[in-house]
Amino acid sequence: MKEFEDMFSELQADMISICMEYVEDRADKVFVYASCEEGVISSSFFYLINNKYVKPHKLNDALEDGEVRYDVSTERGFMVLDIINDNVEKIKVLCKEYEREMPTELKLIYDVKSGKFQAEYKYDLVYTNDDVKTAHHIANEWFEDVQKTNL
Repeated sequence: MKEFEDMFSELQADMISICMEYVEDRADKVFVYASCEEGVISSSFFYLINNKYVKPHKLNDALEDGEVRYDVSTERGFMVLDIINDNVEKIKVLCKEYEREMPTELKLIYDVKSGKFQAEYKYDLVYTNDDVKTAHHIANEWFEDVQKTNL
C-alpha cells in the first residue's frame, strides 16, 4: 500500500507534469504556486525560458528567433489550472485521511535540466487574514521575487 509521502509526491509531480505538457517540455524551470485557505483553492504557474521568467500567456515573449511558438490559448491555461486545483483538492483529502496538516501554500520548483525538484510549504494563513491580499497577489509577489533573485 502506498504511504502518505508517496501519494503526496505523486500529486506534486502531476502538477509539474501538466505544466511541462503545457510548455511542450520546452522550459528550463517550472514554478507552481498553489494555495488552500479557508476553503479557497487557488493556483498559478510560470516558467524560466531562455533566461526569461514568463507567465503562461507570455511564453512566446521568451522565444528566440526561429523557435516554434507556443499555444497559449486561454482554454489550455485554464485546463492546467483546473488540474493543479484538482491535485490540491486531492492533497487536502489525503491530508485529512492520514490526519496530517494541510499546507496553506505550496511553492514547487522543477529544474528541467538537472531534474532537481524543490518544494516549500506554509501552514499558516497567508492571505485570508489580510484585508487586501488574495492568493493572486501572493502568487504575483512570488513571481516578482523569483525574477529579482533568479531562483
